[in-house]
Amino acid sequence: MDYPAFIYVIGFAAQIFFSARTLFQWIKAEKSRHVGSPASYWVFSVAGSWLFCLYGWLRDDFSIILGQFISYYIYLWNLKNKGIWGKLPLVLKIILAVTPLVAAAFMLKDAGAFADEFFRNENVPFSLVLFGSAGQIIFTLRFMYQWVYSYRRHESLLPAGFWIISLVGSGLIIAYGVFRHDPVLILGQSFGFVAYLRNLVIGWRERKSSRTTERQK
Repeated sequence: MDYPAFIYVIGFAAQIFFSARTLFQWIKAEKSRHVGSPASYWVFSVAGSWLFCLYGWLRDDFSIILGQFISYYIYLWNLKNKGIWGKLPLVLKIILAVTPLVAAAFMLKDAGAFADEFFRNENVPFSLVLFGSAGQIIFTLRFMYQWVYSYRRHESLLPAGFWIISLVGSGLIIAYGVFRHDPVLILGQSFGFVAYLRNLVIGWRERKSSRTTERQK
């Protein structure tokens, strides 16, 4: 099925926002030598995820919406924690809050077809589908971990565990892309993989420096 060009523009715009969040966070971490959780990371995350939900809705793709559903509301929680959510107009809050729910409701009619395609895809071995899905699930769970970690500390943070889970999930997706000969997956994840590794290194050096300072006191 051929889709109008503007639908693909929405999809590419979503990916640009996702890449921008990683780039901006990485640049700030390199400059400050501190792995922080900048507000821009969550603003870009919400923008990218909202557009991706819209993209999945317009393409009648239940899997895209399903993949964004959990992390989207974690992004909103982080926006609230950063003090940005309260400053938004009420109309915008309502639109942001209900869009994934409305999109998912419309797509539920395709859930059966999605499940059938997932389990009976003749072009991809089921074991490989499970492997790729495991990478996507782990990649999504990093935000569940980030939310639990931040919620307990009443502060939006990007802890070391977040980057470790990101590395594992990204590595699995890259491996899946190699098996599927999918350059989009490989290139899309490779940039992030380097950024996640650098954040771990910066965080480790920061903790090492703090321990050294404490011992010198």
